[in-house]
Amino acid sequence: MNLIKTTWKRFISSEKSGGLILIACTLISLLIANSSVGEVYLSYWDYPLGGHSLALWINDGLMALFFLLVGLELVQDLSEGELSNRKTAYLPMIAAIGGMLVPAAIYLLFNAGTATHSGFGIPMATDIAFALGILSLLGSRVPLALKVFLTALAVIDDLGAILVIALFYSTSLSWVYLGASLAVFALLLILNKYFKVKSLFPYLIGGVLMWYWMLHSGVHATIAGVLLAIAIPFEKRNPDCLSIRIRNYLHYPVAFLVLPLFALANTAIQVEGNWDAALGEPFAIGILAGLIIGKPIGITLFSYLSVKAKLCHLPSGVKWKELAGAGMLGGIGFTMSIFITLLAFKGNSHFINDSKLFILLASLCSAILGFAWLNNVLKKKKG
Repeated sequence: MNLIKTTWKRFISSEKSGGLILIACTLISLLIANSSVGEVYLSYWDYPLGGHSLALWINDGLMALFFLLVGLELVQDLSEGELSNRKTAYLPMIAAIGGMLVPAAIYLLFNAGTATHSGFGIPMATDIAFALGILSLLGSRVPLALKVFLTALAVIDDLGAILVIALFYSTSLSWVYLGASLAVFALLLILNKYFKVKSLFPYLIGGVLMWYWMLHSGVHATIAGVLLAIAIPFEKRNPDCLSIRIRNYLHYPVAFLVLPLFALANTAIQVEGNWDAALGEPFAIGILAGLIIGKPIGITLFSYLSVKAKLCHLPSGVKWKELAGAGMLGGIGFTMSIFITLLAFKGNSHFINDSKLFILLASLCSAILGFAWLNNVLKKKKG
């Protein structure tokens, strides 16, 4: 029994466990959706609950916890982590910008002026759990500085995706609801900064109200999670501050409940016999080329130009070939890419289902390419 407990603890604390569970949930969801009970399984996620479908509660409700966790990690990184030091922050920051702009440009190259132009944000995202999970499979051969670079890049990438969602994927605004939500945000900031309130209760109540009014405002409700993260008290070098305590509480529920549920609900794709016919469509080319080609080119090129311009320098012990491999892993989109797909093609099941399939395909290709490239580079380096 103790051996089982020890093994389980090691599993859930490992970097790759979250990614492995997401892979398992994706495969399970795809298999069930394409089985004899596929129609029943699909209808399950459309089950009405409190005026909304079960899938919507997951995508707009539970995923707000994911965005809260991302926001809390961003706050700490900007305050005392890798992003707090300009010298170490500039390279992943510039690389992340390149990794967003180039894939979006490639997508728009094929889709500008078409019915699918709104999907430009799909190939801009990197899935941090999957990317770090694949990198961890290479073991101790991976330089610590490369892991730090990829982590910082993915965190900044998440911030970029959040801004893209807020700016480009909000529907018609209700200024009353948006004003009410922002008023709660302002009140929470005042409680934190001026009254030094460190109790969880007011932030919990305020977060629920902010989420509810944001949901009805036309701005995506998950943005409330990021705003709440900013409002929650954070203290440098204090592991017992409210922000870090909440982040620690959320880590396992988000990694092992929220994201798996998101994967199950949003990868329930029925693959038709002629699915490959869509490969020639502009949105498919944009997603595949954006993630598989655009991500590594954008990350590596912008990194190279910034180093040559002496804005920053390569991390100690990291070679250009290794950084290029990290750029390939940046093409693993998954969670955020699927999330943006739901917003970009809202109501169009054809584009949504096919886009999800191509995101999975592009992420798989990026994972294989990145792993194979880095495995080869690190072998030669060790030799």
